[in-house]
Amino acid sequence: MKKKLLLVFIILLLAAAAAYYLVPRYTNTYIPIKARPVSREKKDLQFIKLKSQAADLKRYAREKRLSTEYCFLIDMSLPSGRKRFFVYDLLKDTVINSGLVAHGSCNTAFLEAARFSNTVGAGCSSLGRYKVGYAYNGNFGKAYKLYGLDSANSNAFERFVVLHSYECVPDYEIHPQPVCNSLGCPMVSPNFLNELEALIDRSPRPVLLWIF
Repeated sequence: MKKKLLLVFIILLLAAAAAYYLVPRYTNTYIPIKARPVSREKKDLQFIKLKSQAADLKRYAREKRLSTEYCFLIDMSLPSGRKRFFVYDLLKDTVINSGLVAHGSCNTAFLEAARFSNTVGAGCSSLGRYKVGYAYNGNFGKAYKLYGLDSANSNAFERFVVLHSYECVPDYEIHPQPVCNSLGCPMVSPNFLNELEALIDRSPRPVLLWIF
């Protein structure tokens, strides 16, 4: 009897250990790994892509009387363990900062690759251009309202899709491990939001954010 109980205990212990290391974490406790390096070629291609997106956004911002100094670009084709939220200086035509950003879970237990929806209650991220609106104190501390400017994200305000931070998003790259999910919000680390906050709050015109 004691041997059977011991065997059951060992099996449960092994199962718990496997779950801890194999299931993506929803806290800021990550398996200590070294992120895989990105090749120079991929970095160059990424910058070319961002430069093209920023050029389109600058023209749009000028037409809509929004900020033509800075914009935020989120490339959802990149894995969540990579820095894919880019702060782009439109005047100097270069990336000046970057950080990790979570995508929506689409109301699943965990979604490793982003899926998109504009439906209220979907819990998914939405592609498109957003105007970063006013700041407020929400469930996760300071957050910024987002106004969807395209048909693909027109329900963003009604869906409570906002720019906010949460501790489950780290400051450093952890790819191939993914970061936690949001419920559709572009969710960043607290430290990264502090850096974005300084830029947003001093901008004389609203900043544009583009999820693509």
